[in-house]
Amino acid sequence: MSFTQPEAPRARLHRSELAVPGSTPALFDKAARSAADVIFLDLEDAVAAGDKEKARANVIQGLNEVDWGNKGMSVRINGADTHYMYRDVIDLVENCPRLDMIMMPKVGVPADIYALDMLVTQIEHARGRSKKIGFVALIETALGLTNVEAIAQSSKRLEAMYFGAGDLAASLRMRTTSIGGMHPDHGVLSDADGAGQRTYMQTDPWHAAQQRVVTACRAYGLRPLDGAFGDIKDTAGFAAATRRAAAMGFAGRMVIHPSQIAPSNQAFSPGEQEVADARRVLAAMAEAAREKRGAVQIDGRLIDMANLRMAQNIVWMADAISDATVAPAAAK
Repeated sequence: MSFTQPEAPRARLHRSELAVPGSTPALFDKAARSAADVIFLDLEDAVAAGDKEKARANVIQGLNEVDWGNKGMSVRINGADTHYMYRDVIDLVENCPRLDMIMMPKVGVPADIYALDMLVTQIEHARGRSKKIGFVALIETALGLTNVEAIAQSSKRLEAMYFGAGDLAASLRMRTTSIGGMHPDHGVLSDADGAGQRTYMQTDPWHAAQQRVVTACRAYGLRPLDGAFGDIKDTAGFAAATRRAAAMGFAGRMVIHPSQIAPSNQAFSPGEQEVADARRVLAAMAEAAREKRGAVQIDGRLIDMANLRMAQNIVWMADAISDATVAPAAAK
């Protein structure tokens, strides 16, 4: 293990993050009653230019008046290339003690996060706030993906990074108008068989970019999060993409419709047998430590410190889910 160990930000259950337009406050109460771990109120892409100021006022009122229970609360502000951003940050941080995270879209360079950190820190000091707001960076441009490792190290406030397929596709000028799905032309032909026949197989257009985000996050102690899957009616496609993201190491994903919450929570939650097996590993390794042994066997498998770390991750997740389930509505 390297002597360099990044300081991990606050641990937070983040299997599903429901997007709610700030311009539609009628949806706030419904979102608060949903099973999403985190809610983000959107001031950016989901809000038309003429509605930005009203949406900001709606979000401030909603954060202060709606009972959000024990959910993580985030707001996606407008980008650093707009004149809306500074006022989003000032008004939200000054007036919303309930705010947990700020999501910054289209982060391209570490200085984007640095600038946000400077402004938020000044406001918190001026207001005497002891609670530090966390940051979430959206990696959704060619520039951001190029600098993803540096962005991951840009601020101690940074908790997570999102992979955003839609804007990345636009930035790369990919020949698609879908968000997060497959593309019929993104594939390969197999070698010819004995009869000269070849099979066309689709491949994942997002895999390489997703893997860079996951690796950067895990290297520097952040939560990697997958972005939106745009086709709400394609439940099978969403489920498959979400299970794949979980297998790759993502901690959760953005959901854009309540119907996507349950499959997202399920995909990023360990199963009962996984948890039971992990607890056996912890118990066995605890016994080995008492006996001054570094490894044990369970059902013919060699179990060592690497297995211990994997088991700890599973048990932490299971306990966090249990705590979130039984937590009182007023907790946070």
